[in-house]
Amino acid sequence: MIGRVLIIAGSDSGGGAGIQADIKAVTCLGGYAATAITALTAQNTHGVSGIHEVPASFVRQQMEVVLSDIGADCIKTGMLASAAIVEAVASGLAEFAPRVPLVLDPVMVAKGGAALLVDSAAGALMALLVPRARLLTPNIPEAEVLLGRAIATVGEMEQAARDLLALGPQAVLLKGGHMEGENLVDLLADADGVRHFASRRIATRSTHGTGCTLASAIAAGLAQGMALDAAVVRARDYVRRAIETAPGLGHGHGPLNHGHTVRV
Repeated sequence: MIGRVLIIAGSDSGGGAGIQADIKAVTCLGGYAATAITALTAQNTHGVSGIHEVPASFVRQQMEVVLSDIGADCIKTGMLASAAIVEAVASGLAEFAPRVPLVLDPVMVAKGGAALLVDSAAGALMALLVPRARLLTPNIPEAEVLLGRAIATVGEMEQAARDLLALGPQAVLLKGGHMEGENLVDLLADADGVRHFASRRIATRSTHGTGCTLASAIAAGLAQGMALDAAVVRARDYVRRAIETAPGLGHGHGPLNHGHTVRV
């Protein structure tokens, strides 16, 4: 099964994150990537220099024409930029893909610190898309915004994952990369409980686009019919080896090696 993934997200001119990373990840894992672009960014490994939003009606139109023709087995969202775009995406999903699973990556801030979701859009995201998600994939800073509190320990991560699950998604993958320490722990929470996925931290500056890449890799797995846990395991392994073999481009937070040989 090839697995069709519609990615609704922003473009990264540097190619390391956003739509570019999403397409690479889905393609390298054997899926088919289609896109609805929400914003254009001028960015490189140092950060975001400018953002140009796509009109919300045109985001919805991109969704409509792709879904009415090619279709999708999974939908992944990334940078949604504004409340109007969040509302357009929610409307498009309800009309054109009401039963297609959604991997919701609540992208809020770029690696360099630039805001990728305006404050007024967080409420719309919580109300309209979080309850619709098959999987919500926040990092710790994003989870702190969604819950309105700090998360400082793995124990607090566990409670945060449960509290995020209570907001309505079928599952939550809370990513622990921002936590201090040599061990990196991601938590997957759903109706079956909370599972830990642990690995050793890699000392590198080549981490640009890790969140986008991980969410899209999971979406590819779900689109291909994989169970959620198996899709998470494969995606984490894919991202880890993409970091380990990163090409070392740029002078800031460098991109991953999305095209490494995948062990199936």
